[in-house]
Amino acid sequence: MDETTPIDALETAAGQPLPSAGRQPVVLQVLPAMVTGGVERGTVEVAQALVEAGWKAVVCSAGGPMVRELTRCGAIHVELPMASKKPWVMRQNVGRLVDVIREHGVDIVHARSRAPAWSAMAAAGRTNTRFMTTFHGTYNLGWFGLKHIYNSVMTRGERVIAISEFIAEHARRVYGTEPEKIRVIHRGVDLKKFDPVRVSPERIIQLAHRWRLPDGFPVIMLPGRLTRWKGQEVLIRALAELGRHDVRCLLVGSDQGRAGYRQELLDLIRSLGLTDVVHLVDECNDMPAAYMLTDIAVSASTDPEAFGRVVVEAQAMGRPVIATSHGAPRETILPGRTGWLTEPGDPKSLADALARFLALSAEERGDMAELAQTFVRANFTKEAMCTRTLEVYGELLAGTPPVVQNIQPVDPEAG
Repeated sequence: MDETTPIDALETAAGQPLPSAGRQPVVLQVLPAMVTGGVERGTVEVAQALVEAGWKAVVCSAGGPMVRELTRCGAIHVELPMASKKPWVMRQNVGRLVDVIREHGVDIVHARSRAPAWSAMAAAGRTNTRFMTTFHGTYNLGWFGLKHIYNSVMTRGERVIAISEFIAEHARRVYGTEPEKIRVIHRGVDLKKFDPVRVSPERIIQLAHRWRLPDGFPVIMLPGRLTRWKGQEVLIRALAELGRHDVRCLLVGSDQGRAGYRQELLDLIRSLGLTDVVHLVDECNDMPAAYMLTDIAVSASTDPEAFGRVVVEAQAMGRPVIATSHGAPRETILPGRTGWLTEPGDPKSLADALARFLALSAEERGDMAELAQTFVRANFTKEAMCTRTLEVYGELLAGTPPVVQNIQPVDPEAG
């Protein structure tokens, strides 16, 4: 694993001194709102890394509960209607962002979502400020090419961070993004939080009581909001295929108003005779403890995951993972060694993988857990994500020409 710190990255980027010497360089991150999610989490983590490196971090969004985390780490939040997709609001946001750029002396504008990116790109152009993006998802292409044009703003930065090689390939293939502009930077987990040693027995016991989990049953967990593409139905049918009632399965996540889909799942569980096996659990505010209660985590998404934070979090906690064989999990799992890849939407394939896991000895599970943790620590940490992001900022300010980079996850047992 690269031991470079975020501060080192800024001081040594591209092997050149940064042109901002003599004053505090400033990065403005722009996104719709500061609500719970991977985009927002990454924004906070990068802002904190900038502040710790002696830079000034500014964030523009429509606000939300995670603003508190930004201000706590020393970043500045400016509330603007960045979540709006109304054309006239987006046009007004250009002028608002120009004012923010000038007021704070912004050196780099970093856009993380499409509607804010259009305003941010125009504001950066008006102020001759460096502009870059992070490409977080595949996005719906829609009809008549209009969505393709709308989405393409995420490829128009001087640098384009892709959160997985899957997303990088998507940007190259669908939008014709120049390979030399793309920097693959996988999302990272916070190992101060997702570390088995840091989870007290009391936390695990409290959660087990709350979820009424009996002792002695292997626990299978699928974390994720209740939405059809997350594949809860596939897992339920796989459990029916497995045909065992000596396991317990937790579907952990809010329906976010999708009451109809929730009821469909309950009806399916009942019709397959799995009411003693499968339990729906609302949002969990202690996911590290939830992973510790779990024997294996499942990501059954029927659409490709751009990254799939659950896959990496579970491995960080020493839990093997079963995920569908498309999207980023192909990069974040060592098949047969830290988990298994199954065919998308195929209950039989998923049931077979569950059976393989349940047949493992305690020693084999221990070896798999150890390798999973080592794999995450070598490739998918918050520190690595922040260091590499700050290196991209350094590239821009140092005026380094874009070059093709190819960073692949490290296999701890290779070589």
